[in-house]
Amino acid sequence: MAVFVREVMTPGVVAVRPDASLVEAAQLMRAQDIGDVLVARDNDIIGVLTDRDIALRAVADGVDPLTVSAQAVCTPNPVVVGPDEAVAAAVELMRDHAVRRLPVVQDGLPVGMISLGDLAVSQNPESALAEISRAEPDDWPGGSTRM
Repeated sequence: MAVFVREVMTPGVVAVRPDASLVEAAQLMRAQDIGDVLVARDNDIIGVLTDRDIALRAVADGVDPLTVSAQAVCTPNPVVVGPDEAVAAAVELMRDHAVRRLPVVQDGLPVGMISLGDLAVSQNPESALAEISRAEPDDWPGGSTRM
């Protein structure tokens, strides 16, 4: 069983500028087959933008995703965790702040992400969430592999 965040996290991050449109962010998520991007200015994390944020905070309200910025919809000032922190600390942060993903930051720079799925695979590999997290996505007729 993993002890440190670095053993569980998904290394590397994908980021967009604060002024990137939601369409740009969504296209990047699709191209990278991910559900979230960091919103960053230089190396400063401004927020985390998820596919769920786009759906619930923008599309559901009928806003134009071509004109709304990532910064306007993202969760600002995200809670972060370090790669050398205990997995238990990441779990506690997620629970305390009711988040599903945490940016992993080392020396002020984002180096990865840790998600509930990552934790499930590491901590309880036989769980339903772990199996879902490991599964390859189904192809979707619209060309994307994930909805």
